[in-house]
Amino acid sequence: MKNILVTGADGFIGSHLVELLTKEGFNVNAFCFYNSNNSWGWLDNLEVEIKQNINVCLGDIRDPTCVKLAMKNCDTVFHLAALIAIPYSYVAPSSYIDTNIKGTLNMLESARDLEIEKIVHTSTSETYGSAQYVPIDEMHPLVAQSPYAASKIGADQLALSYWRSFQTPVSILRPFNTYGPRQSARAVIPTIITQLANNKKDIKLGSITPTRDFNYVDDTCEAFLEVAKSDKTVGRVVNSASKFEISIGEVAYLIADVMDKEINLVTDSLRIRPEDSEVNRLYGDNHLIKELTNWIPKFSGKAGFKKGIFKTINWFLNDSNIEMYKFNEYNV
Repeated sequence: MKNILVTGADGFIGSHLVELLTKEGFNVNAFCFYNSNNSWGWLDNLEVEIKQNINVCLGDIRDPTCVKLAMKNCDTVFHLAALIAIPYSYVAPSSYIDTNIKGTLNMLESARDLEIEKIVHTSTSETYGSAQYVPIDEMHPLVAQSPYAASKIGADQLALSYWRSFQTPVSILRPFNTYGPRQSARAVIPTIITQLANNKKDIKLGSITPTRDFNYVDDTCEAFLEVAKSDKTVGRVVNSASKFEISIGEVAYLIADVMDKEINLVTDSLRIRPEDSEVNRLYGDNHLIKELTNWIPKFSGKAGFKKGIFKTINWFLNDSNIEMYKFNEYNV
């Protein structure tokens, strides 16, 4: 890998991946969503030395011309550009088809034309739906319980079809729930931290019984890099999971304990998914990624999760960071 493109570089995971790749010495091109303010999203918050060593291009993943121009002269593509908020997919499902499926098609067509050497396409553990068995391995059935999940299943299958049809060298990384600094306010961990940081005792949440396999963002980014390095991952779906399961309610009390706060959990009906749409259990198997790559999670188990929570809280407690979050407003 020499010249790398990261689509969705302005987002939460994308910005961390750009940071990692730049520090590793790669030539990084960052594809960010076009806007008239020339904002680079979360890339604007990176260290000056990082920003000076990346090439930022603004465009739209839904536009094939933009995508092909951004991919020109690159040998490796990390495809992260996507709409990811599950609640908003109930409101605007068509936009998820356009961005997640058609955007992936644009990337794959350009990769085919430009003879890109390696693509790592981003999936999500939401494609599995509620666990039918645990730990969830890559052979687990795919069950779309939201329009978001359906769009990601479609994008994943499209990527695999290009491998089978045209030998397009694509690998699919399927991260379980990633958390860390710069995560969206709609995600549960930032929601809890920002309410507590603003001295709220009654913490508003949706369902607190579902379990998740949380992964600190550094581990997820390392998984992207290791999957890209390994030829064994081409044409395959690979989980990145901590293999640690915890309920949302337990997460809230753990964060409160770390922040030395007393809390009362309050169910907010606005945050509840439709009954058959809630994914009740996610607990991932990481055997395959360990077999095919050199990846080992550094934030695994309860101790690792708590270490990641400490780092996340410390970032949010910085005044310049937390002021960017509207803790008292719930946005889908």
